[in-house]
Amino acid sequence: MEVSKTRTSFYRRLYVAWLIDSGTATSVPALMAATGMPRRTAQDTLAALAELDIDCVFVQAEGERNNAGHYSIRDWGPIDPRWVATHLPQIKALLAYP
Repeated sequence: MEVSKTRTSFYRRLYVAWLIDSGTATSVPALMAATGMPRRTAQDTLAALAELDIDCVFVQAEGERNNAGHYSIRDWGPIDPRWVATHLPQIKALLAYP
């Protein structure tokens, strides 16, 4: 069964939000390591979370300069993070992520 780009994009956003919210991967390099996605895809996916009304913010590390810090999910909006956690194996398989 061929999976649509719409579905893979949606699941990629859910998975990235889950990785951030769970503390598994809270930076672009960590997202790249956890998923194998290129830097630009990781950055674009972070930016696209707002399209799902997922409130993801960058938290600047205190006393640090430039982009030292981490991403944090403040609100999942209409998405139920429990559903995402329950369906992680299927999401990862569909996206072919480790």
